[in-house]
Amino acid sequence: MTIKFPIMPRPDDPHLTRRVSGTDHSGAVTEISVVEERPLTIFLNSQEIVTAMTIGDYPEYLALGFLRNQGMLRADDVITGIDFDAEIETVVVRTRRKTSYEEKVRKKTRTSGCAVGTVFGDMMEGLEGLVLPRAELRTSWLYALAREINTTPSLYLEAGAIHGTVLCQADKPLVYMEDVGRHNAVDKIAGFLFQNSVSAGDKILYTTGRLTSEMVIKTALMGIPILVSRSGFTGWGVEIARQVGLTLIGRMRGRRFVCLSGEERLLRDADPGNIDDEAPKHRRKGAADG
Repeated sequence: MTIKFPIMPRPDDPHLTRRVSGTDHSGAVTEISVVEERPLTIFLNSQEIVTAMTIGDYPEYLALGFLRNQGMLRADDVITGIDFDAEIETVVVRTRRKTSYEEKVRKKTRTSGCAVGTVFGDMMEGLEGLVLPRAELRTSWLYALAREINTTPSLYLEAGAIHGTVLCQADKPLVYMEDVGRHNAVDKIAGFLFQNSVSAGDKILYTTGRLTSEMVIKTALMGIPILVSRSGFTGWGVEIARQVGLTLIGRMRGRRFVCLSGEERLLRDADPGNIDDEAPKHRRKGAADG
């Protein structure tokens, strides 16, 4: 199967944003664009698993990625169907085998807040014995990716209050997903990889969200060896990255970044002095700091 890249955000999709009126600091009436937020209930066969608050695009990828990242779907599971019903905001993933999670998992509600994890212990089990490929990372790639991603038309630039996650190869963005929660955006990437059987061993994952333990674990479970973020780190996130051999880059803004794992795989082939700082209008704030 041939996949056409890149897959980019759809800021012009009328279903993802709406216009609302308010008053500004001076009392003047103003109209702004805001992202939508709607529930999506995910079923695995007959079991209701979770309700995620999401912007509503790529529900099949979100469902597959969530189930895969939580260890509810194995790499060898055969998906027999993915049924999305927009009217009742439900997606059902059907598998050939019956999974143990159908008896084990209770229904959970996953809000749009960023600090939400689900079945975390089961995710940790997936790291046992995992060692990621020793993929090289060039600083010229980092600078090129940051520049292109930050200037790509997106829901963030349209309305803000949203996270972005981008699957990249070398200096090329391949798949760009956005959502109100950074975990949702990562799960959409995971679902894309799983459904399309895309190799992850030579990829880079770029995100606007914090590099927490769960973000690091999800990246590792996808088999992606390099994780880059505009935001900062947590101690456990750094510890897990070092444990599995994940190259971890944070605070990637303009010419600046910090590498806290995988320094030996980082090739500094670009002079930071030749890199321009970000234009103010492209400096992600708000959701990107969460």
